[in-house]
Amino acid sequence: MARWEIKNVGMKGVAMTVPENVVKTSELGLLSQEEADVFDNTVGIKERHIAPDTMCASDMCQAAAEKLLEELGWEKDSIDVLLFESVTGDYRTPPTSCILQDRLGLSENCFCMDIPMGCCGCMYAITVAGNLLTAGNVKRALLLVGDTALRMGSMKDKSRVPLFGDCGTAIALEYDETANDIVVDFHTYGKGYEALMTPHGGFRHLATPASFEYEDFGNGIVRAPIHTLINGMNVFSFAISRPPKSVEAFLDNYKINREADIDYFLIHQANKMIVDRIVKKLKLPKEKVPYNLEEFGNLGGASIPSLMVSRLRERLMQEETTLLMSSFGLGLSWGTMWMKTKPMVVPDIIWL
Repeated sequence: MARWEIKNVGMKGVAMTVPENVVKTSELGLLSQEEADVFDNTVGIKERHIAPDTMCASDMCQAAAEKLLEELGWEKDSIDVLLFESVTGDYRTPPTSCILQDRLGLSENCFCMDIPMGCCGCMYAITVAGNLLTAGNVKRALLLVGDTALRMGSMKDKSRVPLFGDCGTAIALEYDETANDIVVDFHTYGKGYEALMTPHGGFRHLATPASFEYEDFGNGIVRAPIHTLINGMNVFSFAISRPPKSVEAFLDNYKINREADIDYFLIHQANKMIVDRIVKKLKLPKEKVPYNLEEFGNLGGASIPSLMVSRLRERLMQEETTLLMSSFGLGLSWGTMWMKTKPMVVPDIIWL
């Protein structure tokens, strides 16, 4: 069973960087004004921050990391673990985490690792780093989570372009014997991998001239095999069924009362229809479910840390806060995480 109770690890801070460039749905050039209005109201994504082609996820994560380290007062050579979670690394090789070790000026003794897990990426990174820290052999970890997901797809694909925004985040974890346990539960349905994938460009299907030939699939979906695709119906069915069942089982197994024992439910901001359906299925108190997709869109693995910064900043800085997180995405993978945070450092949003 992929379940852990991570002891002696506390979250000490979280930061978020987004590009200054804001694009409204009607400005994407794919939808009529009427279609854009319908999209805004049903999918719930009204605008998104889009990075220029010269800006990578690593650039945004680096900016978030530098600000967070400054406000924490952590020396750079005190970072023992650096994880970079992204599906849009700088290169196919080497790992972007190794490049960021140098760019951030971290010690050569730092353990570096890339984790390309998409929308569940934040929780994967916390789980990996948490298990490295829990024994006390290493003391501090910096998790960089971000993507420039829009440029992975076709800009002619009406089913994908309006959904995504760009973002980079940084999370600081530290060995802390006074910290509450972090409890996490993961699942994988690899049989459904084709619902979210990039068909060409890997070693199963190397990129060839044919990889860049566009095909019109109808309904405004025009893409080439080198572009990332979304099977919307399959993803929707998966997202509203398996993750809610896992959350229910998690709450039952740990005897957690959804009203009394949790301050906020942080649900991956895929789109409003999915999040609303999960909230309804789980009978969650709506005042405890923050949304930020109307402003930022789907941010992949950065979705949950972005909620913490953009919607819960003041609370997280001042009070102990109990969070339950639910993410789902590539793989297909999904997970649930419960943690109780002490007051932490949360810089205001960084604009790049």
